[in-house]
Amino acid sequence: MTAGRVDLHPLSAFLQSGLDGSATEVASLNRLACQRGLTTGSGVPLSFVPPPPDDSGYEERIWCSGEVATRPRNRHDWFNALIWLAFPRSKAALNRRHYAALLESRRQGSATRGALRDALTQFDECGVVMAGSCRDLWDGLRAHRWREVFVDRRAELMRSTRFVVFGHASHDALAAPFAGLCGKALFVEVDAAWLNLQASEALDDLDIHLADWFDARDFSPRDWQPLPLLGIPGATADNEKPDYYDDARQFRPARTMRPGSSPGNR
Repeated sequence: MTAGRVDLHPLSAFLQSGLDGSATEVASLNRLACQRGLTTGSGVPLSFVPPPPDDSGYEERIWCSGEVATRPRNRHDWFNALIWLAFPRSKAALNRRHYAALLESRRQGSATRGALRDALTQFDECGVVMAGSCRDLWDGLRAHRWREVFVDRRAELMRSTRFVVFGHASHDALAAPFAGLCGKALFVEVDAAWLNLQASEALDDLDIHLADWFDARDFSPRDWQPLPLLGIPGATADNEKPDYYDDARQFRPARTMRPGSSPGNR
């Protein structure tokens, strides 16, 4: 990566507004974090630092010292820093839940991460928010009715819905996208007023909502809906053609659930 304006994938383009033209360097990221008063889940001022030589856990170090291990000129870690800048409350809430779950595991003498921490990590790495005013479209995606949502109701989808990629690993992958690239989605119901907000205002409001949601609920990996990212309108010019959604490598049919099994995402 080089300093200056960075060419981002269309699904990552919203992050560009948070850059100052040279924020590919750790020092620049730290300047932005300081200017914006970013803090971790414990309220400690946040900073991006080279990975330390000790064996402190990643989330524990963030909670205790405010230090986010960030490898220089590493695209994955750079996107993680950009998400901290774009969603500071949500990232702090994730850190808060991670650390609380870690302490609980230690109290119980357990060495396992548990479903909550697995779910938090999955969303942190690959999460995508479907913010929309039509829950019926979300139900269609949950049922893998890909052509119905992305083709037959495409105009309605584009009017009523915004897709926001949260996971930094997904942004990293979108820099070199491949067929089958999939996110872990959740639905946030919004109204027409939110859909008409300026991008920065909409992101700030979404950050507040997600932070409250992460703080208030427990999760498991089953709470996230698999979503083929390259199916989102605008993600690739190829998906403007209806037959793009016939590719079963990306747009798999829904599995038939066994009688009595969990219905999955609520």
